[in-house]
Amino acid sequence: MHFQLLFELFLGGVLLLLSGTTNGFVVPTSHPKHPVSKTTTTTTTTSIINRSAARSSSSLSSSAAEAQQRQEEDGKIVTIDNGGTAATSAWELDCYSRPVVVGGKKLWDILLTDSTGSFRYVKTLPSNQVNSKELRRIIENVIDEAEIKPDIIRFFRGEMFNMINIALSDVAVVAKPSRCTFALASWLEERHEQVYPSMEGYKLAMRDASSRAAFFDVRVSQKLPDALRGEKYAFVGLPVFEFTKGGSISDENIGVGKLCTLPANIPADSFIQGIVILTQRADALATWLSGVEVVGMSCNLRKRTVVMETDIDTEYLMAKLNDVQREEANIFEEGKANLDGLHFISVQKNEDEDPAGFWLLRDLPTGI
Repeated sequence: MHFQLLFELFLGGVLLLLSGTTNGFVVPTSHPKHPVSKTTTTTTTTSIINRSAARSSSSLSSSAAEAQQRQEEDGKIVTIDNGGTAATSAWELDCYSRPVVVGGKKLWDILLTDSTGSFRYVKTLPSNQVNSKELRRIIENVIDEAEIKPDIIRFFRGEMFNMINIALSDVAVVAKPSRCTFALASWLEERHEQVYPSMEGYKLAMRDASSRAAFFDVRVSQKLPDALRGEKYAFVGLPVFEFTKGGSISDENIGVGKLCTLPANIPADSFIQGIVILTQRADALATWLSGVEVVGMSCNLRKRTVVMETDIDTEYLMAKLNDVQREEANIFEEGKANLDGLHFISVQKNEDEDPAGFWLLRDLPTGI
């Protein structure tokens, strides 16, 4: 199915024009978990949600062979079969202590992967070797061995900013503090669930499962420049299978956007929640979003606000919510929570065109 038809089928009717304001959300004419409001004046047509899924709803869980491929060898680059997705020059890095005690001291390890998770590199370190010089040496060795060299290395760990920044200062890459470390976050989740608990000396109490995986605490949302505001918005949902092999959404039709990797074991018959921004300035907004590294959208139901998160520590106020819109925002947040923070943003001129930019995103999980 063509991407624009997918959205047209989902939206199902004409979106409401925002009368003299640019900070309201349009309630979609059909929603997978919420019926049409009786006050909505749009005309309802067949929604994609009401179509019976023609594709297989078989589980996306990893097979035993895939689990074997994910096994890691300390100090070695391991190639990962991720469905044929090409390796990239955008790498992701973490260096941190883990909930394992070895010889009376915390275990430290260095993790390196790329944005598609096409390879994995793990190097454990004794605590007395955790320094910028040793980190730089290890990174340079991995770069020398890698087939595709990095031009940017992203890292989200605020506590390690100084050491990582110093280590990368003499490496020929862009060091980028960023929350767009989706492949790394998924890998860390996997290690906290499967790898560290199997190690001798594992201490569950050392893992702070409630800690927020963020660089700085974001407290004040900035006002989005007027020139970048959309004229119309909608909360929507798309089937997971549209993002898998054979689906309608791929790198070929998402404009300047990006697609993060899907979490493991995501139900194939579920829906990913998202927000569509319709604006005649779609190209300008999408280009701006690609430059600032859009991280995601979030709704604060208590404050009745919708914010766009970008870069490492920035939030932009996108909209205020009325009572009906707040219900839709609640569904949006519930959908994200049910799929480990997975959601999307689409920027389009109208519902009949492919996006100028489409981002499949995932909130950084806590406790990593």
